[in-house]
Amino acid sequence: MANSDWADRKYPDTICLFDVDGTLTPARRTVSDEMMKVLIELKKNVVIGFVGGSDLSKQFEQLGPNAVEFFDFAFAENGLTAFRKSVQLPSQSFIKWMGEEKYQKLVKFILHYIADLDIPVKRGTFVEFRNGMINVSPIGRNCTHPERNEFEKYDNEHHIREKFVQALKENFPDYGLTYSIGGQISFDVFPTGWDKTFCLQHVEKEGFKNIHFFGDKTMKGGNDYEIYTCEKTVGHSVKCPEDTMKELKKLFIDN
Repeated sequence: MANSDWADRKYPDTICLFDVDGTLTPARRTVSDEMMKVLIELKKNVVIGFVGGSDLSKQFEQLGPNAVEFFDFAFAENGLTAFRKSVQLPSQSFIKWMGEEKYQKLVKFILHYIADLDIPVKRGTFVEFRNGMINVSPIGRNCTHPERNEFEKYDNEHHIREKFVQALKENFPDYGLTYSIGGQISFDVFPTGWDKTFCLQHVEKEGFKNIHFFGDKTMKGGNDYEIYTCEKTVGHSVKCPEDTMKELKKLFIDN
C-alpha cells in the first residue's frame, strides 16, 4: 500500500521518475512552459520525481530554483543527493569511497589522455568533481552550445568518448567503477551500483506498485540504461521532451 502522503493523487501507488537532459528538457537547456503544464496535470494523478546525473545546481538551472519543492522526489547525481517532499535524505560521497590516493591516479590518467587527444576544440573544465561521481568531458564543459553540438556530431563519427571509456576500463580494471556516456559532451565515472538505480532505494520504501522511468539514453552504455532495464521499473524510452509529453498524456493524463 502506498504511503498516505500521496493520498491526494488519483493513482497514489504509482510514481513517474524522469531523466532530465533530453527527457524533461533539451540538453542543458531549461524546461519549457508546455512541459511544466503537463507535469502539473500529471502530478494530480501520480507521484513524480526527477533523476539527474548532474549536481543539484545544474538541476536548478534546468528545472527552476523551486525544483525540489515542485517534484515529490528530487534525485541529483543519480540519487546520491536526494530529497523527499523538500526534505534532504542521507547522502553518499565518491571521494570517501575511493580514497585520495586512488582518485589522484585516476585523474592524472584522465588529464594526460585529454592532453594527447587530437580533437578540433578544447575549452575548459575537463573533469568536474561531484558528490557521487566525476564527470569527464574531452572538449570541456565550458564549451558553447554550438561547440557542444559540433562535438556530438564529431563524437558520433569518431567515438571519442567510447574509446576513452575503454582506455579507463583497461587501465583501472580493479577500481570497481562504472562508466556511463550521457548527454552530448561527457561521460560519468562512479562506483559500480551508483547508477540511476541508486535512487530506487528511497522510492521502494514508499510501497509503490508501479515505478515508471522515462529516459532518452536507454541504450547499453547510456546513463539511463540500468534503471530503464531494471526489473523494479517500467521503462519508457523517449527521444526528446516532446516525446515525453506525448507518452505522459497517453498513459496518465488523457485517459
